[in-house]
Order: sequence, then structure tokens, then C-alpha cells
Amino acid sequence: MNQILSAFTLFLSLLVEAIPFLLMGVLLSGALLIFVDERKLIAILPKNPFLGALAGSLLGFMFPVCECGNVPVARRLISQGAPISVAVSFLMAAPTINPVVIWATWTAFRDQPEIAVLRIVLSFAIATIVAMVFSSQKDLRAILQPNIALALPAPKVKAGAVPVGTFFLGEDRSQPLDFAGYLSSSNQIVTKSLPDRLNLLLDNTLAEMRELGAILVMGSAIAAVIQVWVPRDIILGLGQGPVSSIVAMMILAAIVSICSTVDSFFALSFASTFTGGSLLAFLVFGPTIDLKAIGLILTIFKKRAVIYMFLLTAQLTFLSCLFINFQIR
Repeated sequence: MNQILSAFTLFLSLLVEAIPFLLMGVLLSGALLIFVDERKLIAILPKNPFLGALAGSLLGFMFPVCECGNVPVARRLISQGAPISVAVSFLMAAPTINPVVIWATWTAFRDQPEIAVLRIVLSFAIATIVAMVFSSQKDLRAILQPNIALALPAPKVKAGAVPVGTFFLGEDRSQPLDFAGYLSSSNQIVTKSLPDRLNLLLDNTLAEMRELGAILVMGSAIAAVIQVWVPRDIILGLGQGPVSSIVAMMILAAIVSICSTVDSFFALSFASTFTGGSLLAFLVFGPTIDLKAIGLILTIFKKRAVIYMFLLTAQLTFLSCLFINFQIR
């Protein structure tokens, strides 16, 4: 009974601390994606691959979306002619390098501020490197899904879809994720009145809170169960090994698929037993490559490209976090 009460207490504490940040992230994401026209951004984005990768990594400050909302935005950027380096770096960095996630990480690790700083640095560096690698691909049709590739030469149209969550809600209709990034005349939000936009914002906020809230509950429950029921010596054995701790947390990040807006609170529950490098591995790898994100990314890129992205990200994360474990722990 004591174990059940302890697990439930830990579960509630994770939820109470994380839900405000999740709600803030959803509101900011929906508001910016409705009221900001990305066409003007694309016009000023640098065409140089390196500068484009840097710019894309920082776009999260304007579009603070988690891994649930960055895929439709990245797909729309590609279909409207944005450089691939911008889209890929945004895809990988936006869930981490945005004001909401930075604030949440800093709040969770207020006693270990280096975790928040290193998370930003590593996420920025890995996103830039991967984007540079993908920018070397001259024929994008070789790596893009056919429906995305066919949209490349099409004339640009007005922005309209709201790529938050899994569905676009509005006018009593929904669009599957595969088509949420494509814009039709019936979904031109830029021409809608302010009350209509606010209604769409409310609908999408509720939808994304339902989706992400369920994931948050699941992730918090897993953290509570692991902390309470798994024997302490097993956790300590995995957590103190400089290599095993990183591998364990990367696998956990991929399986749990918790939103980047609240994953820092999940990782915080392991701070006393796992190495600093492994915590960073969870915080850097999870928002980019998890089971949920892989499925979403497959709506943009072909399987081979996604596998390459996964392996490259995993290698860069592992090596950088291993260096931290040996040199900065």
C-alpha cells in the first residue's frame, strides 16, 4: 500500500508541475500558427545551407511547437519552397529551442542550470549538423514522400491550415495529418475574422490538450512506476554507468514519446540516480526521435531518409553525451 501511495504521489506531482507548461505551449503554438503568415518568413530565409540550418534551428522562438506540431509546419515550409536545411533544422530543433521548453527545463533543473544550457547547445549543434547533411541532397524527390515532392513545383497559395496536434479542426471538418499541411481555399485562415480565428484557436487547443495530456499522463505514470517498483539497485546500476545510462535513457525517450514541453519534469525524477549525460540524452534525443515523432516524420520523408536521420541523431547524441559523462560530470 505504501508503494501505491508513493507512486500516486509522485504521479500527481509530475502532472501538477508539468500541465501549466503544456497548456502554455499549446496556446502559444496555436496562436502563432494562426496569426503569423509563414510566406513572409520564407522570403527572408537564407538560401545558404549553413546559414539556413542556423536560421531554422532558431525558428522555434517564433513558432514554439513541440514534436506534435513541428512536422506539419516543416512540411508546409518545404512545400512552399523553403530550403531543406531550414526545414530539417526547424524539424529537429523547434521542440527544444523555444522559449516555453527553455523555461520549463530551467524551472525543472533550477539546481542544475548546466542541464538547461547544455540541452540548448547540443540540440542546436545536432540539428545544424543533420540539416547540413540533408542539404547535400540535390534531388529532394529522392528523400521526400511522393505527395510532398509533387507539391514542390506547384504555385504557392495562401497559408491556411493549422498544423497543431494530429488534426486540423474547423468548420466541422478535420484533415488527417497527411494532408493537414496542404492548403485549400476552404481553409484560408488569413481571410477569416478575428472571432473565427479565436474559435479555431480554442478548438485546436482543446484537441491538442486531449492528445498531449494523454501522453503526459502515460509518461508520468511510467516514471512513477519505475521509481517506486523497479528495484533501486537496478536503477542505480543503469544510471551510474557512463555508457549504459545513456543507452537506457535514449531507449526510454523513444518509448515514452513524452512532449518536449514537459519532458524535463519527467527526466527530473531520474536526476538523483542517472548521470548528467544520460539526462541530456533523454532531453536531446527524445524531442527529435521517439516513436510518435518517427511516425509523424514519415509523412514528410521516405523510410530510408528517416532511418538515416534516426541513426545520425542517435550517434551524435550518444557521442556528445558520452563526452559529457567523462569530461564534465
